[in-house]
Parts: sequence; C-alpha cells; structure tokens
Amino acid sequence: MSHALEPALPAPQVLISEVGPRDGLQSVAATMPLAAKCAWIDALAASGLSEIEVGSFVPTRLLPQMADTAEVVRHALRHPGLTVMALVPNRRGAEAALEAGVHKLTIPVSASAAHSMANVRKTREEMVQEVRAIVALRDQRAPDVRVEAGVSTAFGCTLQGGVPEDEVVALAVALAEAGADDVGLSDTTGMANPAQVRRLFQRCFAAIGSKTGAAHMHNTRGLGLANCLAAYDVGVRTFDSSQGGLGGCPYAPGASGNVVTEDLVFMFEAMGVRTGVDLARLFAAREALRAGLPGEPIYGMTPEAGLPKGFAQETAHG
Repeated sequence: MSHALEPALPAPQVLISEVGPRDGLQSVAATMPLAAKCAWIDALAASGLSEIEVGSFVPTRLLPQMADTAEVVRHALRHPGLTVMALVPNRRGAEAALEAGVHKLTIPVSASAAHSMANVRKTREEMVQEVRAIVALRDQRAPDVRVEAGVSTAFGCTLQGGVPEDEVVALAVALAEAGADDVGLSDTTGMANPAQVRRLFQRCFAAIGSKTGAAHMHNTRGLGLANCLAAYDVGVRTFDSSQGGLGGCPYAPGASGNVVTEDLVFMFEAMGVRTGVDLARLFAAREALRAGLPGEPIYGMTPEAGLPKGFAQETAHG
C-alpha cells in the first residue's frame, strides 16, 4: 500500500536525537526485553525521529541492560533514513559498534576529573587519546561513520562541584583536534542554567566553530527546556532528549531525568521551528515504552495536558 499521498512534515530545522533506548534504559533497574526494545524503536522511528541512540557497547557486568545492543543495532538498521547511534567508552566498544553496523559513535568525555574516573576509570587526557584511537579505527574500517564526543559534566558535577569553563572549552578543543566530527556539551548532572549554557556554547562556537555539536540537557532542577532554548538561541541545532524523560547517569548520584522528547518537540513546533517529528505518533510511542517497562514512571507535561486547542503541525505534501 502506497503512502506517497500522505501529508509529510516540512524539512526539519533542528535535529532531535532520541537517547532513551541508551541513556534511559541504562539508568533504570529493570532490563527491557529485546523484543520490547525493538518495538519501542520501531514506534520512535515511525514518529519521524531521524536519529536514535539505540544502546551502548559496554561490559555486560557493568550495564546488563545493554547486553543485547548489537542485536538492537541490527534491528534498527532496517529503518531507512534512520541514523543508528551507539555510545562507546573505549576502542574495544567502538570495534563492536562498527562490527554491528552503526552509523554514528558517541563517546562520553568528562570535563570533571572526578566524574571521569568514576564513569570510565580514565583521566580526561587518557580519554582524549581514546578518542584519537577510535577516530583512527573509524578511518580505517568505516570512514562514513561519524564520531561525536560528548563533553559530560560540562556545567557542573555532583562529585566535585563546579567545573571551570576554561577547562570545558580546552577539552572541546582537544577533542576536535583529536578528530571528533562533533563535540557536544552535556549537563550530565542537571546543574546548568540558561545564562551558563548560552555562554559556554558561544565560547565553543568561537573555539571550534561548526564542530560544536549537540546540547544534552537534563531536567533535574526543571531547567531542561529553558537550557535547550538558550542553546538554540546561540546557534545549536542538535538536541538530545529521551521519551518520557527516562534516564540519568548511573555514575553521577542524583542526576535524574533527561529532557522529555515530547515536551522538547512541542516547544520547537509551537515556536514554528520544524523538528520533522509527528507529535501524535510520538505520543503513541509512549505505549511501547510502557509495555516494555511496566511500572516505570515516565514523564511529560505535553502528553498529559494534550495539545492546545487549534494547535496543528504544519504539513507539506511529499
């Protein structure tokens, strides 16, 4: 049956990168079964999300929730046009991810020295070298795969407190020089405020230009959307978020809640900034999440309140 005459959403002006299947699922105690993960990813892809972080290649003993990531990647690759992304903490993980066929690798590099040791048991300098090694591996085996470095704890750390902005910018420069295609900033512990977000991203754009990547914000203190808007205002066009606000960081105590994808998409669409995501289908995908993680609390103001009277997403015939 052809869907050629169905109305299509206009070309997106921002990229919403869905991280729930990785960042969300690694942060809850329960393990979502493989079939349920695949069904959830299918529902997310059906909403028009064009990039999904489907898992991470990490030791199973550390994160048993991610043991089936290679199988999840292979399933996700069936969706044409979907960028399938996975997190890798080291070269060994990158080897497994490339073997599985991912389109994009993302590597967490902590700006906080304390968090770096807790999260990956390496110093920041060692992680820059790890990125360099992963880029070399990518160049050799799969040159079309993109490498994204995410500067985690860029806005503060629950373990050490404040993280000097000069150190964040210097780390972003080192990662760009190590060969990362994009360098994003992550509010891993939910400590950022809009003025700080604006300032740090402006400094990154000044230092590494177009290699400045995604804003990965958490809603721990209710500022997630405000921080995303601050990043948008200074030129950021890629935003990580998680359906239902699932997720956090298992190695950063008290770091709850990614930005809710549904609320982020609604904010941009209400502003007239196109995301390429169909809100009705995105809301429907919550049922697949609920089915896979029964009893797990999921959040979102927009899905609970419903769309405002008269609100309609602009469509264009494709």
